[in-house]
Amino acid sequence: MRTMLIASTLLLAAMPAFAQEEDVDCANATTQADMNICANEDYGAADTELNVVYKQTVTAMRAKDEELADMSADYVGAEEALKKAQRAWIGYRDGQCELAGFAARGGSLEPMLVSVCLAELTRARTEELKVLLEPSEN
Repeated sequence: MRTMLIASTLLLAAMPAFAQEEDVDCANATTQADMNICANEDYGAADTELNVVYKQTVTAMRAKDEELADMSADYVGAEEALKKAQRAWIGYRDGQCELAGFAARGGSLEPMLVSVCLAELTRARTEELKVLLEPSEN
């Protein structure tokens, strides 16, 4: 299973190179290859946004830890909890999206299914992180 995940990851990593070779109009993609490229580009955009929001969230959790440290050293740990949650989420996302690809295992549709799953879960995680950036009502 690990080998398949690595192979899928390599395939997805190579997709941007394909996109650069071809100028695909994602608004009018008609071939499966074009749809695969566009789905991967969509995931790339979602991942870029996630990385920006994650960095902001790390900074916010670090500030929260500094605030809480004034009350008690026992209260500190928001930044580490965020990092632990993010590592766990990445494992979940990768496994769930590998599973989503099994609906078309070995077919030309599989990369698109995986990319769509990755984009959807990444956008959902981004929204979860944004909630952590909102001021608390306390």
